[in-house]
Amino acid sequence: MSKNQQYPIYVQWLDTLDWILNTAEKYPRTVRFSIAGRITDYALEILEIIIEAIYTKERKELLARINLLLEKLRVFFYLSQKRKYISLSQYQYIIQALGATGVMVGGWAKSQ
Repeated sequence: MSKNQQYPIYVQWLDTLDWILNTAEKYPRTVRFSIAGRITDYALEILEIIIEAIYTKERKELLARINLLLEKLRVFFYLSQKRKYISLSQYQYIIQALGATGVMVGGWAKSQ
């Protein structure tokens, strides 16, 4: 087991990221490089920051950055659902997953 896999946030985010990437691939071509591109960029950046946070003692700014990116994702998924790029059930799923990640980030921040 790698060091990363010892962190529940890492494992949870990998599952969420997989769902996000699969879903973003199905967005209409007209928004694939705008909305879907931003969503995938933010989601991948979160993974990178989680990895950085695992390997450093100074996590406060990194965890704050993750929270900001999670909020951006919430907005983009809200817009995606409103424009019918994703279904209501997909929106509900991703909002729950983003919320779970946010709770983990908050717990990690408090343990510092």
